[in-house]
Amino acid sequence: MTVNRAKKDEFQKALAVYNQAIKEFHKGEFEKSSELLKSFIEKYPAEREVVDRAQAYLSIAQKRLKKESVSLKSFDDYHRYAVVKINQGDYEGALKLLEKAQDFKENEGLVQFLMADVYCLSGQLETALDHLRKAIQKDKTLAVLAQNETDFTALWDDKKFKLLTRLA
Repeated sequence: MTVNRAKKDEFQKALAVYNQAIKEFHKGEFEKSSELLKSFIEKYPAEREVVDRAQAYLSIAQKRLKKESVSLKSFDDYHRYAVVKINQGDYEGALKLLEKAQDFKENEGLVQFLMADVYCLSGQLETALDHLRKAIQKDKTLAVLAQNETDFTALWDDKKFKLLTRLA
């Protein structure tokens, strides 16, 4: 009976590792999922049925990782991909891309505007206002955009926002 118990415990461990990999996969964390799946396949080769499924998920995760690798070479590349990341809710990724975009065009108000957008969406309103101020200083037309940008809804009643955009 102890051998059966040991096999059952080993199978439960294998399932736990597999399930964690699948959770990461469904969250879109394909790199982490790939690592966990590879580890699972190496550690538990005797679990053929589950290993087959793991290999299928690993193949999909690796294909998605290849699709996500984007060649960014210019200001426009970084700017556009940052907008994609904002729309996906990947605010940290968007900020990294915007910082790179800023390296190309230091005086571009749009970068600061998008950074304000990200900070506002992530609930960091004071930081958002600071970046919005910088954006409007570089490009006055961004004040009108800010007044109509629904991502700034959380700021619309703020006195500082109204002052920045001249909406008193």
